[in-house]
Amino acid sequence: MSAMVGRKFFDELAAQIQKRVNLITINAKNYSGILVGYDQESMSVCLADAKDDAGRIFQRLFINGRIIAEIQSMEKAFDLKGLADRLEKYFPKMVKLYEEGNVIMVMNKIRVGEKGIIEGSGPAAERVQRVYEEFLKEQTK
Repeated sequence: MSAMVGRKFFDELAAQIQKRVNLITINAKNYSGILVGYDQESMSVCLADAKDDAGRIFQRLFINGRIIAEIQSMEKAFDLKGLADRLEKYFPKMVKLYEEGNVIMVMNKIRVGEKGIIEGSGPAAERVQRVYEEFLKEQTK
């Protein structure tokens, strides 16, 4: 696996942190829960509020990476490109999408991500936040 492909894989996995996932083991056991951590070397994971096939609930469940067959995202991914396109309408030629960092830069001073404004203040940042909130409302409908 090339370094770039490996980095992209771990970026995608890291984007699932604090999100609900379904995990299937090589012996066909299913677990669902919130991915709270993983070990990059062993691919072992930690799920919070996990539940197994039998309905048993675990506050924390650690699963060895050698037995994981699949990790399935259960939440719809945030459309960062869609938000960047929307912001471009309000801030023409002043919006840059950095997909690898899951961030949008507006006017080279306002950083926004899937949770809203990360950095920046003032009237322009307030406008970015309003556009973000409007976009988010439309996405959840």
